Amino acid sequence: MEILDTLIVGAGISGLSLAHALQKEATSASPRAILVAESQGRVGGNITTVTAGGFLWEEGPNSFSPTPELMKLAVDVGLKQELIFADRKLPRYVYWQNKLQPVPMTPGAMIQSQLLSFPGKLRALFGALGFVAPAMGSQLSQQGDQETVSQFFRRHLGTEVMQRLVEPFVSGVYAGDPQQLSAAAAFGRVTKMADLGGGLVAGALLSARKKKPQSPLGKGGLKNVADPNVPKTKPGELGSFKGGLKALPEAIAANLGDRLKLNWHLTRLDRTQRETYIAVFSTPEGQQEVEARTVVLTTPAYVTAELLQPLEPEISSALQAFTYPTVACVVLAYPVSDVKQKLVGFGNLIPRGQGIRTLGTIWTSSLFADRAPAGWQTLSSYIGGATDSEIGNLDTEQIVGEVHRDLSRILLKPSAAPPKVLAVNLWKRAIPQYNLGHFDRLQQIDRGLKSLPGLYLCSNYVGGVALGDCVRRGFERALEVGEYLQQSD
Repeated sequence: MEILDTLIVGAGISGLSLAHALQKEATSASPRAILVAESQGRVGGNITTVTAGGFLWEEGPNSFSPTPELMKLAVDVGLKQELIFADRKLPRYVYWQNKLQPVPMTPGAMIQSQLLSFPGKLRALFGALGFVAPAMGSQLSQQGDQETVSQFFRRHLGTEVMQRLVEPFVSGVYAGDPQQLSAAAAFGRVTKMADLGGGLVAGALLSARKKKPQSPLGKGGLKNVADPNVPKTKPGELGSFKGGLKALPEAIAANLGDRLKLNWHLTRLDRTQRETYIAVFSTPEGQQEVEARTVVLTTPAYVTAELLQPLEPEISSALQAFTYPTVACVVLAYPVSDVKQKLVGFGNLIPRGQGIRTLGTIWTSSLFADRAPAGWQTLSSYIGGATDSEIGNLDTEQIVGEVHRDLSRILLKPSAAPPKVLAVNLWKRAIPQYNLGHFDRLQQIDRGLKSLPGLYLCSNYVGGVALGDCVRRGFERALEVGEYLQQSD
């Protein structure tokens, strides 16, 4: 049996980015034997792009922030001409008290905004300037001196900012509960700024002063993050590809060729006396065994926990503590004539307590061109999450009914006809929650990994859930794997 250098389990964007980086690092003088094994019959993981009837929509992530690593990856795999970007000046909206209110993106817009009351604006201003009570109390002690997202933002910016801006953002990114999410884990950059300067404004200024120019990140396909061949982007832009997000994983997969295996389901992982790993797969051709010097598991926490239970129970128990709420992605299309007004913007989020069950809606065909036939508006809504676990008990027709009812209140004319239902994708376990105790769980995992040299974890339950985070994490793990292989050569 050939011994691989690296076995990567999972062909989502994390695993594919890692494989691409390792492939780029290898040279003809020092080739690396790599295999990527995916349990599904397609690549991309949660990225799910669908086209039908002149419509193009996403049933998982909808877009990406153009991070340097992601942009470099897209160019590397030949997608430079396929990149598209939404106008960063398009407004975002919050539905508050029966009205769509634009999210203030500048200090001037904050002053004029009707989303916050005058006392709410003053409270936010004084808090941002550092007039903030210290984090203390018995409840905080019971939480291991960790603040929840709700506690942190109420303390710094007040209840109105928390309820009307932060809470809907949390719903949109994590589908999470701000009373359970760890502020330091989910909003690490913001909490570090507050710690650095005593207030958010002072912390932001100090952070900007301390920030050093980005240096090349070295191996693994990251030598030229500042490559002039990579298109320049501006803060606030959101990107995709002409053919949808699936273009990226499919392009990486095409470059991997026969180093990628689909419908390979990992059933067991063992460590050998010669410090390699034996992976047993169930495949369409029957059971297959693979031996590798290094293994990277990019699988969700609950899958990884089951695989590692026989090898290292300490890691398994920490992974089992991660929760993944149920979220439904509902893609509906309406004639433009059924919409109250022309939709110009990214979409809208809805704070809890507004009598609306839907978490938020992306105005898909307003965001990117050619996503719907002429005369149609496509709306991608998300419903469920950590604060609405009952959504998983509804059938498809009921879920569509809930979303259509909410859209009728927010965006549609009273005379609007029933929608054209493009998709209802119920993600039973959608997004890992960075809840209180997050860093303790990661430390427990790191302790356990010390007894398993050559084994690495690379998934979105650590280091961020956005596509850019997944690419960066894949590149970083590739560096670690490459260094380990060099040391053991």
